[in-house]
Amino acid sequence: MKLLVTGGCGFIGSNFIRQTLKKHPDYRIINLDKLTYAGNPENLKDIEGKKNYRFIKGDICDPKIVSDAVKNADVVINFAAESHVDRSIADADPFLQTNIMGTHVLLKAALKFNKKFLQISTDEVYGSIDQGSFTENSNLSPSSPYSASKAAADLLCLSYFITHKLKVNIVRSTNNFGPYQYPEKIIPLFITNLLEGKKVPVYGDGKNVRDWLYVADNCEAIDLALHKGKEGEIFNISSGKEMENIWLAEMLIEHAGKDKSYMQYVEDRKGHDRRYSLDSKKIRALGWKPKFRFEEALKMTIDWYKDNKAWWGKLKK
Repeated sequence: MKLLVTGGCGFIGSNFIRQTLKKHPDYRIINLDKLTYAGNPENLKDIEGKKNYRFIKGDICDPKIVSDAVKNADVVINFAAESHVDRSIADADPFLQTNIMGTHVLLKAALKFNKKFLQISTDEVYGSIDQGSFTENSNLSPSSPYSASKAAADLLCLSYFITHKLKVNIVRSTNNFGPYQYPEKIIPLFITNLLEGKKVPVYGDGKNVRDWLYVADNCEAIDLALHKGKEGEIFNISSGKEMENIWLAEMLIEHAGKDKSYMQYVEDRKGHDRRYSLDSKKIRALGWKPKFRFEEALKMTIDWYKDNKAWWGKLKK
């Protein structure tokens, strides 16, 4: 099988490519990435020389580049996205351009060449929920320009399935963590701050709840959705490990051998969703479940950042 992976030099995309080539050594992967600030070719330095891997530097908003890449693949897997909520609040334009228009360019090419399309989405499209968990049939109620752009992209994908019968699937996962995550996101930011002897910034009262999913488990679920998902299906992916941000901060501070003086409360994010929670029974019914316990995966992640300061040090500068 030939896969076109967009945004493959980002955090989840690079982990997916590495795992896929290991699990399916006969597959061929084309990685199309614009190499914005969070797209780092060093994330895949270890596989650069593989015969079944090819990198193309390009923008998913460029119809010519996209068309040339899509026609040589069997499946399009769209990881490419602007994804940091704070940046979307400061300037939404790049999020609308990449996440909506870029997805549309990919969909048009997939339709032209009759290719299967897998959209990588997020739990944030559902908005906040006080009790219970969102299912794949829940209404979308995004709160930030980022999540609104992802919700729009999801709806575009579904419109191509309904109108044009394009083979589409969507996966929506909870907060990922693990190696190669850009250090603006909460877990790598907190780990690297503590390694540098800096405080960790906690928004508001710290009681916002997130479900934490190790990236390798998420990639396994994506692989399963790719191979076993029926046309038009959406899959929620969650670990069930929900915790308040303040608990996470305390856990990381303890791992670092620091005390609570390293926790710094800062002004809350605008429109900050209180709790995300996904019902993942559908993907679990296909045989998926997380392989890694949260505590084990967090320790592995901390160790990775300890051992790879050369990777993240220059990014934080």
